[in-house]
Amino acid sequence: MKKNGHTSSGLLFLMAMCLCLPGPLFAQIKVLTSGGFSAPLQELLPDFEKSTGINVSTSRGPSQGKSPNRIGAQLQAGVAADVVIMSREGLDELIAEHRIVPGTDINLAQTPLGVSVRAGAPKPDISNIDAFKRTLLRAKSITFPDSTTGIYMMTKLFPQLGIESELAGKITHTGVAAVAKGDAEIAIQPLSELLHVPGSDFVGAIPQEIQYVSVFSAALVSGSKKPEAAKRLIAFLASESATKVIQKSGMDRPKSR
Repeated sequence: MKKNGHTSSGLLFLMAMCLCLPGPLFAQIKVLTSGGFSAPLQELLPDFEKSTGINVSTSRGPSQGKSPNRIGAQLQAGVAADVVIMSREGLDELIAEHRIVPGTDINLAQTPLGVSVRAGAPKPDISNIDAFKRTLLRAKSITFPDSTTGIYMMTKLFPQLGIESELAGKITHTGVAAVAKGDAEIAIQPLSELLHVPGSDFVGAIPQEIQYVSVFSAALVSGSKKPEAAKRLIAFLASESATKVIQKSGMDRPKSR
C-alpha cells in the first residue's frame, strides 16, 4: 500500500510540473480559414504541431459574400478564434472593424483563377479571351463560390465580357464539388482550390488579360486567449520551411510579405 501511495504521489507531482512548464506545451489554438489556403494549411499543421506542441483546430468559411458562415460573420456571432487566414480583401474588412490585432497581418500566398471540369470530360478551350468567353456561353452550368473571386466575376469580369445576362440563369455557388459530382459543368475558382480535387480535372488558368490573382493573408484575432501560440503559427506559415508545400498547392509567395 505504501508503495502505491508513493507512485500516486509521484504521478501527481509530475502532472503538476508539466502544467507549470513555460511556453505553449499544451496550447490549443483555433484557425478560421477560407478554402483558398485550406489545402496547404492541412498539410503543414502536423509538422507545426509536432515541432511546437501546439494543437490547432480549424474551421472553414468564405472570406467575403453574403453567406452566414463567412469568417467575418462567424466572428460577429461570437465564434472564438485565434487566427484567420483569408483573402486580403476580406481581411482588410476585419481590420477596418477592429477585429484584428494591429500589425499582425501578413500576406502568405497568392494564386490565379483557374477552370476545372468533371474527371474525364473534354477540356474546353480557355486559351484566350474569346475562347474563354465562348466556353462560358456554351456551358450548361457554371459554379464558383460566392466570395472574393465570385464578387469579381459577377461585378467586373462578366460585365466586362458583356455576358452577364446570358450567364445569369446557369450560375451556382457550390464550387468545384458540384463539378466532381456532375451537378455543374465548369468550376472557376482560385487555382489552389482546384488542384487535387477527386472527381475533377484541372483545365488551366484563365487568360492573363482578365486574370484575378487572389492574395491570402493571416492575422491574429483581437481577444485571442493564446496570442503567442497564434503568432508562432503565423510565423511558421510565413517561413521558408512552408514554401514548398504552398507551391505544391498551386500558390506562390507574394513578392512582398
